[in-house]
Amino acid sequence: MVTSLSSMAAEPELKVIFEHDGVFLHPTSDDDEEDDEDEGVDRDLLVSGILRILQRDSEVVVEFRPQEDTVDPSNMLCAGKDSSSVVQWSQGSEEVAVSQLETQHSYETEWDMLNAVTFRKRQTVSTDGAPSMERNCCFFSINVCDLQSITVKDEGWTFLILTLKDSSSLPPLHFHQGGSRTFLETLQRFTLLTQSEGDESCLVVSAPNKALSQSFENLLDDHNYGLVHKLRRDPYVTTFGGFSKVTNYIMGTLRGSEETQRPPLQDENRAELLCDVIPGLEINRQEEPGFEVITRVDLGERPQVTRSDPLTSEEWSQQQDAEGRMMDSTRLRHAIFRGGLSHAVRKEAWKFLLGFFQWDSTLEDRKLLQRDKTDEYFRMKLQWKSVSEEQERRNSRLRDFKSLIEKDVNRTDRTNHFYEGVDNPGLVLLHDILMTYVMYDFDLGYVQGMSDLLSPILLVMENEADAFWCFVCFMDHMHQNFEEKMQGMKTQLKQLSMLLRLLDLKFLNYLESQDSGVLYFCFRWLLLRFKRELCFQDVLRLWEVMWTGLPCENFHLLLCCAVLDSEKQTIMEKQYGFNEILKHINELSMKLDVEEILQKAESICLQIQSCKDRPSPVSVILGLDSADADWSNVSSSHRPTTSTNGHLNDSSSGQSPQRS
Repeated sequence: MVTSLSSMAAEPELKVIFEHDGVFLHPTSDDDEEDDEDEGVDRDLLVSGILRILQRDSEVVVEFRPQEDTVDPSNMLCAGKDSSSVVQWSQGSEEVAVSQLETQHSYETEWDMLNAVTFRKRQTVSTDGAPSMERNCCFFSINVCDLQSITVKDEGWTFLILTLKDSSSLPPLHFHQGGSRTFLETLQRFTLLTQSEGDESCLVVSAPNKALSQSFENLLDDHNYGLVHKLRRDPYVTTFGGFSKVTNYIMGTLRGSEETQRPPLQDENRAELLCDVIPGLEINRQEEPGFEVITRVDLGERPQVTRSDPLTSEEWSQQQDAEGRMMDSTRLRHAIFRGGLSHAVRKEAWKFLLGFFQWDSTLEDRKLLQRDKTDEYFRMKLQWKSVSEEQERRNSRLRDFKSLIEKDVNRTDRTNHFYEGVDNPGLVLLHDILMTYVMYDFDLGYVQGMSDLLSPILLVMENEADAFWCFVCFMDHMHQNFEEKMQGMKTQLKQLSMLLRLLDLKFLNYLESQDSGVLYFCFRWLLLRFKRELCFQDVLRLWEVMWTGLPCENFHLLLCCAVLDSEKQTIMEKQYGFNEILKHINELSMKLDVEEILQKAESICLQIQSCKDRPSPVSVILGLDSADADWSNVSSSHRPTTSTNGHLNDSSSGQSPQRS
């Protein structure tokens, strides 16, 4: 159904609420193929134009205007599924397409040259200045009251399909240069968009009056009264919408094969329906449906934090009782988080931090464990050492693992004195430990990058068996990063995107506008925990701080946020695009200040933690609900000190004491 704006004696001002060029209209869909033949419009035509939302009094209109109205129609491309040509069209007197530009090959969308294309001219604007309410292959203008639903799809870029109440659909709108999210956000100022329970990609459009009545019906629901009361008191409360998912990873292995199935809307989620009609609430909906996004929320001031000096050997030994037990592991971990460890302590302390030693174990317990684990290690090592050449020829997986390990070992940290030189024994140990890990976890085997994770551990331990078991503990946490489906990397990139959306929506929007919203440039940071971004000594400091598990879960994600927070001004002011962003981030390697990053990341954590309305999924990502009591009580103090009886005391000052 197509309606028209009412004629008025005194014509009100027509306001442009939203305008975005670079939108391509696909005149037909597969379902309308028969209509295409009747009207003589080729189904593979793409028309570049301007999409607008216009308002006059209470009427709101969505309009698409082809750029042929104002400029030469050189942006019209014809796409074909099975060809490899790019075609440019210009209109002659008979409006026929003319010339082929070039030939190219692509693994995704390919372009086809067609012999001709016909355009139907839209009707001109009426004499009273009101836009004609019509639609054809190159132009449409509809009242939002006539919208029934909006389907959001993604095929490398987002496109929207607007369906009217008479069940007819407008031609798909392709957003090659972003902007679909902003379009939906603007539209929801005048109507209510809710996710269809049967189709997560479909947004059901409700007329403003109906949306208002539905929302106030929910106000009367006893289950929602407390929540609504809170919403009224604090309009900046956190709310969620199910309108985004992270797609199109930079690496082919990151492309998911299955979509996450979302459960039906629960009662506690009904508050989403209120956000469009309660002043002050803003739902930020991403372009693609399916992954939760965060509303704009006032996080408050970012607190200042201080770092301390590394824990010394003397301080470490003073925290053990007569049998060698650590008397207060919680306070000790906080001290390590605050300042790290002196190098002399690392060989023992890392075994606790990684979980090889238990904090409540005695010295005798640890000696027995090391003896048993050393025997177990050398038994596994003997397994691959005893494989004959004939056996190896028949075991392609073992042969491939061995070849890859040899290549990686020869290029891992060769500038470090522990691994430099041709016949360095450190390289032999690195090789042997990785080969033994293949026998320990043959399903995973060896994946490129694992040598980077082992190298610092081996340097600190200076013992083959101890280094192996500490590496095993580390890989227990990192395992998903190296699995074939790389589920760990997918999850972390999604979580990082959610955190950045909360912390700096403007910056994330900019990244998305440059096709960088999936944060692919953080891939190496996450995969190797900044191993290749920092100098070797800084890697040791960063890792031992992260291994404390403080001040929250997934602290490494906040480290990424801290680096991006420092670089966002440069990226945005210089208007870096896709390639420039990647180049800029890569060039940060060996230029980052580890203490500055740790300080800012902790500050961000405290800022989020102090926000009373922080989004629930963010709390889950950072584990703040379970960590609140622990970290809030000791985050600002509290290097452990030792009393005369040997037991831990809190430092009385408000800051971690600095030693000269």
